[in-house]
Amino acid sequence: MHKLAVDIGGTKIAAAVCDENDRIVEKHTVSTPADADVINGHIADLYKKTAEKFDDISAIGISAAGNVKADRRTVSFSANIPAWTDYPLSEKIEELIGNDKVSVIVENDANCAGWGEYVYGAAAGTKNMVMLTVGTGLGGAVVTDGHLFRGAFGMAAELGHLPMVPAGDICGCGLSGCAERYASGTALERFAHAALRRNPDSGKKLLDMCSGDINNLQGIMVTEAAKESDAAALEAFNMTGQWLGQTMAAISAVLDPEIFVVGGGVAAAGDLLLKPAREAYERYLQAASYRPHAKIAAASAGQDAGLIGAANLSVL
Repeated sequence: MHKLAVDIGGTKIAAAVCDENDRIVEKHTVSTPADADVINGHIADLYKKTAEKFDDISAIGISAAGNVKADRRTVSFSANIPAWTDYPLSEKIEELIGNDKVSVIVENDANCAGWGEYVYGAAAGTKNMVMLTVGTGLGGAVVTDGHLFRGAFGMAAELGHLPMVPAGDICGCGLSGCAERYASGTALERFAHAALRRNPDSGKKLLDMCSGDINNLQGIMVTEAAKESDAAALEAFNMTGQWLGQTMAAISAVLDPEIFVVGGGVAAAGDLLLKPAREAYERYLQAASYRPHAKIAAASAGQDAGLIGAANLSVL
């Protein structure tokens, strides 16, 4: 039996037909509109297109950038798609495809990526995992005793919104001091800006990359400059990594995972981020001298982790 996995991102909708072992056998992409009805139409069209070739599709797993209710059918809120407020996404898709033998399951995108890493990536073979996705924000996924942890209302694992700094920076969620304000790609850029304002001479390579205007600075520039030993860029990574490690220590006090998997665009920098994260994790870990320390590893399932996770979750 085949499954259709759909990943609704901010700029594109990726879809993949997966076999019974969750191997991707065919992929498609279309741009993501902001209109919910158009998105539904795209997903239905992708299903009908693939069903012409694969007539045994039994389920559609949708990875959605938003909070998904415990029913795994309804999106309670999405920052990217305004109409997704208490939105019955599964029901809408089922109506359009007109096949009651095909189940439609919706899951949060970070959960899908985390589950992909748990089943097929860096956390394969473990029982208790936390994934942190360091991108524009800080996403999270939690697996406890081999099960994806969703909480009572489907709202668990919003780890980027752990309150880390009392009266800290205002977060996009409306609260202040959230972890993602200090451990994310946005934070990396902000720390680089601050380093350059304090001492422009410390970031000559970084300034060259943004043509002398720090308003043009982008995260990828910070990564490239850090690889060339630019002091301002290295400071930015050190700060971001320290906050990431401190966040991991706070999570360990509650969940005690055996592995943290770190993914997302910023994590592509490797030890530039992970080395200070490991150091801070050990420094802030409760009872650090008397307990095993979780492994901290880079994600390894690749860019298709979300699709693979959605396919696998669609039949659980």
